[in-house]
Amino acid sequence: MARPSKLRVAVSDPAQWLSERERAQMLAPKLRALADETRLMLILLIAQRPRTVKELQEATGLSQTLVSHHLAPLREQQLVEAIPKGRSNQYVMCCQTLAEPLRMFASLAAMDPETVAACLHPEADQPAAQGA
Repeated sequence: MARPSKLRVAVSDPAQWLSERERAQMLAPKLRALADETRLMLILLIAQRPRTVKELQEATGLSQTLVSHHLAPLREQQLVEAIPKGRSNQYVMCCQTLAEPLRMFASLAAMDPETVAACLHPEADQPAAQGA
């Protein structure tokens, strides 16, 4: 009997078939979910490692109800996922590839004006070219 051949599926990059407008329309609700200070704090904590509502409550000082309330939009936008663990749920990032950009983006808050200027004008960090 012949063995069935392996089926190969190629996943395309949405950037190849979506316009900038369509990508912006898809991204805007996710960014709105992150735009709230409390939700951003929660997702940054979850980006460090999976957490339960109780752990998030202890880390933030928020009530269980408020933590759950703020996790809802993050779940709806598929930024975090609730994984059943025992009698509670553990919240994890949708994908670890999102965790690092979120941490990097959050680091902007700690940037001093000099660091921001260096980001905006990276050529200022380059040593002057040796002239002839």
